[in-house]
Amino acid sequence: MQTYSMRWISLDNLVEAKLALKQIGSDPGGIAHMAGKALGRGIKLEQVPLRVAHILKQEMLSIGGDAAVHRDVITNNVETTDVMLLGTVRQFEHLASKLLAQPFGLKKIGQALKQLLTALEPSQSRILNCRGTELKLGERTLIMGILNVTPDSFSDGGRYFNSEEATAQAERMVAEGVDILDIGAESTRPQHEAVTAEEEWQRLEPVLKTLLARFGIPISVDTYKASVAAKALEAGAHIINDIWGLQKDPDMARVVGEYQAPVIVMHNQSGTAYHHLLGDMVTFLRKSIELAEAYGLSGDQIILDPGIGFGKTTEQNLEVMARLAEFKILGHPVLLGTSRKSMIGKTLNQAVDERLEGTLATSVLGVVSGVDIIRVHDVQANRRAVQMADAIVRGQRGGYYVGA
Repeated sequence: MQTYSMRWISLDNLVEAKLALKQIGSDPGGIAHMAGKALGRGIKLEQVPLRVAHILKQEMLSIGGDAAVHRDVITNNVETTDVMLLGTVRQFEHLASKLLAQPFGLKKIGQALKQLLTALEPSQSRILNCRGTELKLGERTLIMGILNVTPDSFSDGGRYFNSEEATAQAERMVAEGVDILDIGAESTRPQHEAVTAEEEWQRLEPVLKTLLARFGIPISVDTYKASVAAKALEAGAHIINDIWGLQKDPDMARVVGEYQAPVIVMHNQSGTAYHHLLGDMVTFLRKSIELAEAYGLSGDQIILDPGIGFGKTTEQNLEVMARLAEFKILGHPVLLGTSRKSMIGKTLNQAVDERLEGTLATSVLGVVSGVDIIRVHDVQANRRAVQMADAIVRGQRGGYYVGA
């Protein structure tokens, strides 16, 4: 009796599906038609009006998919419901096309669905212009090195407080292969002591100007104050890293827009209460994106940071780490900053200076989840771990891996 070899193939996007079908020898026309059928997706919409939920349910059933809704929808006993659309990429493409001709706001859902499907595909190589200095995105995961010129940062406070020590540390990170330097002059650790904009700039100015003169890589400034950002950009800084996602200082969006500076917008909040953790985070980041777009920034100029360690418990941080890939739906580069953070310390029961291995684990998970930039203290160790993960994830999936 003849036996057949059977195995499961992990297919996460259309590129991998098309390559797998090509290696079978399928007809090119058939590949284009079948690839989307190989990819199942679960797409969630929150607080959907009842009549829209009914239409979405009917449309999904009509194309062979399904939609999960609250059980009281059938009796019309709820005004809104979350909806989980369940289907293949091919079915969602059909759904998006059908919704574009529908009333009740369904056209916007169709447009958003098309954008979401595109965002879930592997990013292509492209150049981000950082005010004259270029970063190449999409080919490998970039390393951002942390340089705190503060007396009280949680990990390295006081270590690089003067200009000479800060410059020496920057030189070490550049020698170890860092792609971006991120300078912060005010600690953002829990219960940190806030400083005035004047004091922050006094700490930042000499180091920033020295690094800009000495190195040719992009320099990012970690600040949520518009006046500090404006002075830094006027001095020649390339990127602004705002831990409040343009939502703390009402002038910050205008400043980065005027200088056309790429901006990192981080999720943050006071307290740890959420309705839906990831849903609330996405809503916050969408607002940050809208603020940046209102002042002329777009696409790769807006970089998203889920804000590990900010406004989240350890359990919430771990959940965000497990679901990092979901932030790709927003269609912008993603930065991950977990280096030496309390999530690692509390999980492993390790002091700040004993968290390298935990940091490396999170960095590798970031690569697997498709993040574009890893923000770290220990450049060389993280660069090597990320380079190895990139070789596996970016180099082999869809090529040798699928056909092996």
